[in-house]
Amino acid sequence: MTTTSPVTENRTARAITDGLEPKNVILAVCLLLGAAQEDRLVGLAWAVHAVVFAAVIPVAYIKYGIRAGRWTDRHVGQRERRLHLIPVIMASVGVAVAAMVVLDAPVQMTALVVAMLATLGAILPVTAFWKISVHTAVAAGAITILTVGVSRWWAAALPLVALIGWSRVALRDHTLGQVAAGTALGCLVAGGVFECLV
Repeated sequence: MTTTSPVTENRTARAITDGLEPKNVILAVCLLLGAAQEDRLVGLAWAVHAVVFAAVIPVAYIKYGIRAGRWTDRHVGQRERRLHLIPVIMASVGVAVAAMVVLDAPVQMTALVVAMLATLGAILPVTAFWKISVHTAVAAGAITILTVGVSRWWAAALPLVALIGWSRVALRDHTLGQVAAGTALGCLVAGGVFECLV
């Protein structure tokens, strides 16, 4: 019987945490939902818009914060630092929503970005006292949205959320409770807001 060494386990956990981090999940859900729109090109154009404001700008700001010494890693592991970061991301996503409303974006694409904003709004007050998992919240929300907006078959991807949760716990970035809470929040808030709007 072979056992996995702690070093190998940590490498695997790190690869999962980094590979399925929020920006990558946001990129995937935006493009998948955009491609599922009746006018695929229009859907994908709005997907790129959403990615810029919900992933590219936040990542650029995180990199700026690392260079400025505000935080030490791209996942912003310190809970207190997240209290500064999340409102900045919310402002960026809010601009995306405003543009989508004004320019009459497809309903599902607008609902997706509003769901992202609502999820951030729910995460922020919790983060004031507890380090809820953003990784699992984003992944669970994305899969729920794809299940509602594209196909029920996307529910089969939910085990990926458990895998992400395992990686966060294995790296000691979160507790089991924090990843479970993130999962529940993502499903209920992102999925619920999306379903109400479409």
